[in-house]
Amino acid sequence: MSVLQPDEQTAAGAIRATFERVLSEGLKPESVTGASDEQIDAMAAEQGAAGVPAAAREVLRLIGVNHGLWLAGSSLGVSAVGAKSKKNALATLAQLDDNPLGDAEGMLVLTEHQSYTYHVVDGTDVNQADPSVRGITEGEGVVKYWPSVTNWFENIEPGVKKYRSRLRLMRQIGDTSTPPWAEHINLD
Repeated sequence: MSVLQPDEQTAAGAIRATFERVLSEGLKPESVTGASDEQIDAMAAEQGAAGVPAAAREVLRLIGVNHGLWLAGSSLGVSAVGAKSKKNALATLAQLDDNPLGDAEGMLVLTEHQSYTYHVVDGTDVNQADPSVRGITEGEGVVKYWPSVTNWFENIEPGVKKYRSRLRLMRQIGDTSTPPWAEHINLD
């Protein structure tokens, strides 16, 4: 990978800052696994994406193999979002009356939720450092929900403070059950 340009450094730094904040709030670092640049490039190639924005690359470097509580219940990452996800997103777009994407074939699919909702970067924007992220939802259309990948990442963070508070309360009242999400939370 080449040396990052200043705008790419800023975008990657903002992603890392959000990630570090979530760790400091109690997310166990071992509950997520990042992807290599080779894995990220392979995912983009499998999708036929025109590129990977620096901010999205940094997200995948941090949580691209195992995303833990980040968008739990959705597909996210290099092994989970590939050619099939892209095909499904394109099929959803094909059923819409209006497709506002400039390059759907070159778009990068970041997430898929149960084959009806997708978070994507338009193919015309994938070479920007920190482009907008759009939501494609079956029967609803395409909406520009987030002005940037960094904003998207901030908005999909897992709410660790609430999980941690809930787990502490459970322990205080003597509830010793361990919900599946608890393995990701550090109480120390």
